[in-house]
Amino acid sequence: MTKFHTMGLSDNTLTAISKKGYDEPTPIQERVIPRLLSGENNVIGQAQTGTGKTAAFGIPLIEKLEEKEKYVQALVLTPTRELAVQVCEEIDSLKGRKKLNLLSVYGGVSIGNQIRALKRKIDIVVGTPGRIIDHLNRGTLDISKIKYLVIDEADEMLDMGFIEDVETIISQTNKEKQILMFSATMPARVVSLARKHMGKFEIISTVEENKKNLTVESAKQIYYVVSESDKTELLSRVIDMDDDFYGLVFTRTKVQSEEVANELIKRGYEAEALNGDVSQYQRERILSKFKNRHVKILIATDVAARGIDIDNLKYVINYSLPQNPENYVHRIGRTARAGNEGVAITFVTPSEKRKFFFIKNASNASIKEHKIPNTKEIINVKVEKIKEEIKSSISKDTEPIYEILAEKILEETDKDPVDIISSILKHFYSGALEKKNYKPISQIKNSGNRQDKRLFVALGRNNKMSPKKLAEYIEKETGIHKTNMKDIRVLDNFSFITVPYEKGEAILETFKRKASSRKPLVVLAKTTKDEKRKNNMNYVKN
Repeated sequence: MTKFHTMGLSDNTLTAISKKGYDEPTPIQERVIPRLLSGENNVIGQAQTGTGKTAAFGIPLIEKLEEKEKYVQALVLTPTRELAVQVCEEIDSLKGRKKLNLLSVYGGVSIGNQIRALKRKIDIVVGTPGRIIDHLNRGTLDISKIKYLVIDEADEMLDMGFIEDVETIISQTNKEKQILMFSATMPARVVSLARKHMGKFEIISTVEENKKNLTVESAKQIYYVVSESDKTELLSRVIDMDDDFYGLVFTRTKVQSEEVANELIKRGYEAEALNGDVSQYQRERILSKFKNRHVKILIATDVAARGIDIDNLKYVINYSLPQNPENYVHRIGRTARAGNEGVAITFVTPSEKRKFFFIKNASNASIKEHKIPNTKEIINVKVEKIKEEIKSSISKDTEPIYEILAEKILEETDKDPVDIISSILKHFYSGALEKKNYKPISQIKNSGNRQDKRLFVALGRNNKMSPKKLAEYIEKETGIHKTNMKDIRVLDNFSFITVPYEKGEAILETFKRKASSRKPLVVLAKTTKDEKRKNNMNYVKN
């Protein structure tokens, strides 16, 4: 297994790495660092958050930049202020005794302090596109001689509408620079940006390793089938099932993040919403409260959650379904870090099942369906918590005044001690153990229906298909192993194939996405009258 000391790094850098407790490089570091140290090629690195991307480009920068230069040697672009600060701090912690000066620049704070700092010798500038352009327009930042341009979280940079800003910044750099781009996903827009500005480039992807490490091996993954209107009630039950709940809840929109947070607050939970409408001051305040566990529930959108890096995060909850498998892996990669246990929970509405099974299959994740916790289970959890709290607080060193008070209560009432204690508990826990605190959740009919699916494929013998070739074709297109396919019938112009329920849903969604505006190559086969009658009989029996 590769070690940092076998990568040709200087003693200074190795010492800095050792002090941080690192020994073995992560997959993205193992593959990127040697290329950046030895070559001049432009590189796109694809890896999920939390896999060490910053060190993957930060270590080579430290190794290759010169001391005592009088100009900015490297520029790192990040989509958010938090990420700019984190990247700057991470690189600074890796430089050891090498005399390199770093500065993070971003909006929402005084530009004057940044201007004064830039007048001093700065080797590496890390910043957000908007504030970088502010400095370029003011003439307070010169990037015409940089040796390296790093575009971090490129996919989010484009999603947040920074494409024009990034291209404006690139236009003011020299042609001799090396460009390094890092992205969690690889949409067409990222590749298009690379082709336009990077010339010859190499793509280094560790997505498969990341999927295995971040989903299958680390976090426990479960899902609930629930109607949209019952999601907040389910979220409340999930929170109450763990007296040490500490989690990040993902919603699709800004409005939804605020609605969910407000509803939780109304129910007595300490929660905060984080989205693009939050000011920089509020954002820093909210993140500080969350990281210090003063608030244990953070409701956020994908974009707003960029830059949040917490090792001891216990839960990630997909209140809204991620858009694609990459986003799923990216979200849940925030839990189960640094050897800690973590749980990833996804809420799936009946209409989202097909999309969910596609995500499950494509991300190679083992996600098990759980029954929604009922009120009895939640109350039992609370009872155990209260019981343990009381038992741990019982002491022989009780103040005499409390003993006197207890004796007087027993003397002056004719109630049984159990009745007295129960009254005291009810008074001090103010109805926390009552069922009426929870609203009923609708039961989703047929959520357990897992009958095999019969699929129609618009390919047949005239397309040179045989049962074997058809199974191999579907496996190649969907990643679903051909052993899942049975009853394959190949006719002249079309074919039929039978697969397990979840695999069928994943196959249908895959070909739907590939078809775009055209009719999918694979669709659900029409059910015959005999099959309908058989299914109805089975339904009655059950």
